[in-house]
Amino acid sequence: MSDGFATRAIHVGQDPDPGTGSVIVPIYATSTYAQDGVGGLRGGYEYSRTGNPTRTALEECLASLEGGRHARAFASGMAASDVMLRAVVRPGDHIVIPNDAYGGTFRLVDKVLRHWGVEHTPVPLSDVDSVRAALRPNTRVIWCETPTNPLLNIADITALADVAHGAGAKLVVDNTFASPYIQTPLELGADAVLHSTTKYLGGHSDVVGGALVTNDDELAQQIAFLQNSAGGVPGPFDAWLTLRGVKTLALRMEKHSDNAERIVEALLNHPKVEQVFYPGLPTHPGHEVAAKQMRRFGGMVSFTVAGGEQAALEVCSRTRLFTLAESLGGIESLIEHPGRMTHASTAGSLLEVPNDLVRLSVGIEDGADLVADLVQALG
Repeated sequence: MSDGFATRAIHVGQDPDPGTGSVIVPIYATSTYAQDGVGGLRGGYEYSRTGNPTRTALEECLASLEGGRHARAFASGMAASDVMLRAVVRPGDHIVIPNDAYGGTFRLVDKVLRHWGVEHTPVPLSDVDSVRAALRPNTRVIWCETPTNPLLNIADITALADVAHGAGAKLVVDNTFASPYIQTPLELGADAVLHSTTKYLGGHSDVVGGALVTNDDELAQQIAFLQNSAGGVPGPFDAWLTLRGVKTLALRMEKHSDNAERIVEALLNHPKVEQVFYPGLPTHPGHEVAAKQMRRFGGMVSFTVAGGEQAALEVCSRTRLFTLAESLGGIESLIEHPGRMTHASTAGSLLEVPNDLVRLSVGIEDGADLVADLVQALG
């Protein structure tokens, strides 16, 4: 893995097709594969739920970008999350989750796994002592987001790995907000990395997907078994679209980060903005840790608006270039109200988000245009 990130993003798992010379990995739109005699598999493929060459190319590339030996692609980030937890958690076990976790993760843990006897405790992952205090003898997983969604809190991956492993648990890091270009949790001690590849990896808001990456051979076998058994796999066109997006990830993340920093500066100076959440700010409580484990600070920005929920909703409705929509990580800029949209499932819980919070997914448009759009929306 001596090649640089951008080189690996374009080449790993993506050699020219040996039959035709096609420079781009083909879309293998097939459900089954001819065998040379019973059990005589060509290239190891028998059925596309189990394996597909386009998906294999994506998985090999993602493993390389995260510095892992094994990667598995899924039909969505939540499908990947479900398999990850079922690979290591059994009825009666316990999970530690962030106290500001993504709403979909909280819904899976609280509304689905809880009914199968899996307990969970939300804690601020930036406070290692609180994490340690939340551990139980039956804790199997510390589930980490860093930065978190939508408050952009930062967790020290190396410190959490030490805590998890001291308790005999796994550390799983949702690396969706950062992307492997900005952060590689396996190198910091994580046991597995999760992605919603829908976001920065795909990068064009045109495909839904997920992925798991690990260096743990035993865990990789269990993930592969569940991927095939449960069947939540991406189709070949989805895998191809994601792989196409990955090729420009390095370029896009630099522009996302540049634009986000420009927007943060404008928000800090605006009288109608009460607080800005961005790990690149020296005043951010996790800035020192973020600077240590992240290459850049990413394209996600959140802020609170003077005037409460109604004022936040009005800002979301007045933008011209920022599209009011859920999701994130695409080339276009998005704005949303987490309390009413992506994090509505946390209402009334310990994970409920502030009702005056606005979340931005900063795209790669001209930065000056984006700043002007926000200023007029706030005005």
